[in-house]
Amino acid sequence: MKTKITKLFGIEYPIILPGMSWISVPELVAAVCNAGGIGYLATGPLSPDKTRQSIRRIRELTDKPFGVGATLLMPGAYENALVAIEEKVPVLNISLGKGENLIKKVHAYNGKVISTVTTVAHALAAEKSGADALQVTGYEAAAHASQVTTMVLVPAIADAVKIPIVAIGGIADGRGMAAAFALGAEGVGMGTRLSITKESPVHDISKKKQLECGAEDTIYSNRFDALYCRILKTPSAEKAVKRGRNIPKGIMASFAIAKSLNLPWMKLATSILSGPQGEKSERPDNAAVKTNTGSKTNKNKSFVSAMIKNSKSGMNLAHMAQAYEVIKKATEEGDLEKGVYLSGQVQGIIHDIPTVAEVIHRTVEEYNKIQRDMAGKTA
Repeated sequence: MKTKITKLFGIEYPIILPGMSWISVPELVAAVCNAGGIGYLATGPLSPDKTRQSIRRIRELTDKPFGVGATLLMPGAYENALVAIEEKVPVLNISLGKGENLIKKVHAYNGKVISTVTTVAHALAAEKSGADALQVTGYEAAAHASQVTTMVLVPAIADAVKIPIVAIGGIADGRGMAAAFALGAEGVGMGTRLSITKESPVHDISKKKQLECGAEDTIYSNRFDALYCRILKTPSAEKAVKRGRNIPKGIMASFAIAKSLNLPWMKLATSILSGPQGEKSERPDNAAVKTNTGSKTNKNKSFVSAMIKNSKSGMNLAHMAQAYEVIKKATEEGDLEKGVYLSGQVQGIIHDIPTVAEVIHRTVEEYNKIQRDMAGKTA
């Protein structure tokens, strides 16, 4: 297949594995790349050292183009993006934050940048910032997406920008690909579909649960983490949404996150308070945050108190920390009694656990058949 996306990224098929935390690991990324698509390494749970190791692992597993994802709202994301740039990754996917300086750095070695967007305004801003393409995430998608459906969002953005678009949300086969292309996309992302494959690291319990569930069996709410997020409907997910914000518990959980990211806790909290990184300074720890003088323990205590008083920042930290722990539990351990799993509505039309290559090849075959059938019908 030849589209603007295949040409831009140097790939065979315009099919993308988004960067999904604990799912888009080197082995799955490489499997997608070797099958002719392109995968993005998820760096959300990774420290800079682990990001570098993962990039080099991907290069051991494939000689095809691949990408690295950086969610700039998240702590440590900017440092991970800089590691990707140092490693000269072919494609950098940035989301939830501005990235002009990162884009310039990627373009300096002839790499490409695709920005994830959920509104027309975000799309126009990303195009202006120098992004080479857009990843347009519709309402149906797992995790953080638009409040507008893919069916409407893709053509709205296609009408507004000149750079190519990848459609994500509600796509699992050749039918979805054909529909997305008709709407103006040049490629498709299939996160939920590619997460339910043999090479995916998702626990078998969570994979099989998705196969049992229908398109209606998800929850879309802003009470699970700091943003509107789509999750698999389970008793634990319903409890998490009902419970909502728990600032003290979330702040306690954030210490474990800081440890896994190899970040001092103060830097983690400062990063969250200061928002997406990369535009005002080269290093997130340059953000100005006032704390009381004294011992490290006293500083941490006063910082916690400040965040609890600052309800918005405290809620964001609590949501992020709580979500981090329970998503990891459901994804890696298959614990759906205590954990919460991210899944798109498209789970309702997925009925098997094939290999990555099987998914990609039959998607393309089905798309080609639809093209032929449609041509016959219109003739």
